[in-house]
Amino acid sequence: MQPKINYQLELEKELKKIKAEGRRPRLLLHGCCAPCSSYVLEYLSEIFDITLFYYNPNIAPREEFERRAAEAARLIREMGVPVALQVARYEPELWREAVRGLENEPEGGRRCEACFRLRLNKTAQAAKEGGYDYFTTTLSISPLKDAQLLCRLGGELSQASGVPYLYSDFKKKGGYQRSIELSRIYSLYRQDYCGCAFSRAERERKKAAEDCDGKQSLVQNNQI
Repeated sequence: MQPKINYQLELEKELKKIKAEGRRPRLLLHGCCAPCSSYVLEYLSEIFDITLFYYNPNIAPREEFERRAAEAARLIREMGVPVALQVARYEPELWREAVRGLENEPEGGRRCEACFRLRLNKTAQAAKEGGYDYFTTTLSISPLKDAQLLCRLGGELSQASGVPYLYSDFKKKGGYQRSIELSRIYSLYRQDYCGCAFSRAERERKKAAEDCDGKQSLVQNNQI
């Protein structure tokens, strides 16, 4: 097993280098939702010219996809940061094809890896076509997302596209906690499932189990 890399430290080294060179690179930032994007935009907008790239064909249903896109747009307006927003086409059929055969994989397993690869590959392609200096994703801010995996995929796609990947682990140094604070400040919609139909079904199973356990507890205590 390879030792884990501190990608927050790698990010800090790269940011220090950029500042020393006195340049302001263009960054295509894949954003999964407004809460995850909030801290990352606050953190990086003083250093990069950012376009938030909303490409999430995994999200279901379509209404959820559109709601999260609208929240991302509102966040940018209300934060007042100089960030552009690019909402890509909703392509659930491409996502279904990418995860075909992995339907029974657990959350965080090979199905999620295929999903990450699809979304990061689209981001890398768009970064190349748009002449960006870097691309990266907000996904690593979540404690449930593996920054080691995301950075490995980003590195592979960087080599294929020729666009540098901004290695990062945004949950570190209080990043996740700051995203929660910013979500409260801007009253952001915080979804309770990752986005795909599988994570939504898992959420509903857990809720049903919790409701069942709660009722059993009340019965045992003669409260109902």
